Amino acid sequence: MRQIPVDTSTAIVMVAQSPQPKVKDRRTGERARDTETGAALSTVDVMFAANGEVEILSVTVPETGISGELAMGTPVALTGLIARPWENEFNGQKRHGIAFRAVAVTSLSAGAASSKAA
Repeated sequence: MRQIPVDTSTAIVMVAQSPQPKVKDRRTGERARDTETGAALSTVDVMFAANGEVEILSVTVPETGISGELAMGTPVALTGLIARPWENEFNGQKRHGIAFRAVAVTSLSAGAASSKAA
Protein backbone atom coordinates (compact mmCIF):
# COMPACT_ATOMS: atom_id res chain seq x y z
CA MET A 1 0.00 0.00 0.00
CA ARG A 2 1.30 3.44 -0.90
CA GLN A 3 2.31 5.66 2.02
CA ILE A 4 2.82 9.40 1.63
CA PRO A 5 4.87 11.22 4.30
CA VAL A 6 3.21 14.42 5.55
CA ASP A 7 5.39 17.42 6.41
CA THR A 8 4.17 18.96 9.67
CA SER A 9 7.09 21.35 10.18
CA THR A 10 5.16 24.50 9.18
CA ALA A 11 1.71 23.37 10.40
CA ILE A 12 -0.13 24.31 13.55
CA VAL A 13 -1.66 21.15 15.03
CA MET A 14 -4.07 21.07 17.98
CA VAL A 15 -6.28 18.39 19.50
CA ALA A 16 -9.89 18.62 18.30
CA GLN A 17 -11.06 15.51 20.19
CA SER A 18 -9.21 13.50 22.84
CA PRO A 19 -7.94 10.00 21.96
CA GLN A 20 -10.62 7.36 21.48
CA PRO A 21 -10.12 3.59 21.21
CA LYS A 22 -10.10 2.43 17.58
CA VAL A 23 -12.60 -0.41 17.18
CA LYS A 24 -12.00 -3.20 14.67
CA ASP A 25 -15.47 -4.79 14.92
CA ARG A 26 -18.38 -2.64 16.07
CA ARG A 27 -20.57 -5.65 16.80
CA THR A 28 -18.14 -7.26 19.22
CA GLY A 29 -16.30 -4.14 20.36
CA GLU A 30 -12.97 -5.77 19.47
CA ARG A 31 -10.12 -3.27 19.64
CA ALA A 32 -7.98 -2.60 16.56
CA ARG A 33 -4.31 -3.51 16.96
CA ASP A 34 -1.13 -2.68 15.09
CA THR A 35 -0.29 -5.60 12.80
CA GLU A 36 3.45 -5.36 13.48
CA THR A 37 3.65 -4.62 17.21
CA GLY A 38 0.26 -5.76 18.51
CA ALA A 39 -0.22 -2.42 20.31
CA ALA A 40 -3.80 -1.24 20.79
CA LEU A 41 -4.73 1.60 18.42
CA SER A 42 -6.50 4.86 19.16
CA THR A 43 -7.70 7.75 17.02
CA VAL A 44 -7.04 11.39 17.80
CA ASP A 45 -8.89 14.09 15.88
CA VAL A 46 -6.63 17.07 15.26
CA MET A 47 -7.01 20.51 13.73
CA PHE A 48 -4.29 20.76 11.09
CA ALA A 49 -3.63 24.31 9.88
CA ALA A 50 -1.16 24.87 7.03
CA ASN A 51 -0.88 27.05 3.94
CA GLY A 52 -3.88 29.16 4.94
CA GLU A 53 -6.22 26.16 5.19
CA VAL A 54 -7.58 24.25 8.19
CA GLU A 55 -8.67 20.60 8.18
CA ILE A 56 -9.84 18.22 10.88
CA LEU A 57 -7.90 14.97 10.53
CA SER A 58 -8.59 11.71 12.31
CA VAL A 59 -5.16 10.22 13.03
CA THR A 60 -4.61 6.60 14.06
CA VAL A 61 -1.81 6.14 16.58
CA PRO A 62 -0.67 3.28 18.84
CA GLU A 63 -1.59 3.85 22.50
CA THR A 64 2.10 3.62 23.34
CA GLY A 65 2.68 6.70 21.13
CA ILE A 66 0.28 8.97 23.03
CA SER A 67 2.02 11.18 25.55
CA GLY A 68 0.96 14.09 27.69
CA GLU A 69 -2.49 15.51 28.35
CA LEU A 70 -4.39 15.60 25.05
CA ALA A 71 -7.42 17.72 25.90
CA MET A 72 -9.26 19.75 23.27
CA GLY A 73 -7.15 22.71 22.11
CA THR A 74 -3.81 21.27 23.26
CA PRO A 75 -1.01 21.97 20.75
CA VAL A 76 0.63 18.70 19.67
CA ALA A 77 3.43 17.31 17.55
CA LEU A 78 2.70 14.45 15.14
CA THR A 79 5.71 12.18 14.72
CA GLY A 80 5.96 10.09 11.55
CA LEU A 81 2.65 11.26 10.05
CA ILE A 82 1.74 9.47 6.82
CA ALA A 83 -1.27 9.52 4.52
CA ARG A 84 -2.57 6.33 2.90
CA PRO A 85 -5.14 6.45 0.10
CA TRP A 86 -7.78 3.71 0.43
CA GLU A 87 -10.65 2.35 -1.62
CA ASN A 88 -13.24 -0.34 -1.06
CA GLU A 89 -16.57 -1.55 -2.33
CA PHE A 90 -19.52 -2.35 -0.08
CA ASN A 91 -22.96 -3.37 -1.36
CA GLY A 92 -21.99 -2.30 -4.87
CA GLN A 93 -20.93 1.20 -3.83
CA LYS A 94 -17.33 2.29 -4.15
CA ARG A 95 -15.85 4.39 -1.37
CA HIS A 96 -12.46 6.04 -1.13
CA GLY A 97 -10.54 8.39 1.09
CA ILE A 98 -7.28 9.08 2.86
CA ALA A 99 -6.32 7.49 6.19
CA PHE A 100 -3.78 9.21 8.43
CA ARG A 101 -1.41 7.36 10.73
CA ALA A 102 1.28 8.62 13.11
CA VAL A 103 3.92 6.94 15.21
CA ALA A 104 3.25 9.36 18.09
CA VAL A 105 1.11 12.30 19.20
CA THR A 106 2.89 14.37 21.82
CA SER A 107 1.51 17.28 23.82
CA LEU A 108 3.56 20.44 23.39
CA SER A 109 1.97 22.19 26.36
CA ALA A 110 3.69 19.84 28.85
CA GLY A 111 7.10 21.09 27.73
CA ALA A 112 5.94 24.71 27.88
CA ALA A 113 4.54 24.25 31.39
CA SER A 114 7.77 22.69 32.71
CA SER A 115 9.91 25.47 31.20
CA LYS A 116 7.73 28.15 32.82
CA ALA A 117 8.12 26.43 36.20
CA ALA A 118 11.91 26.58 35.97
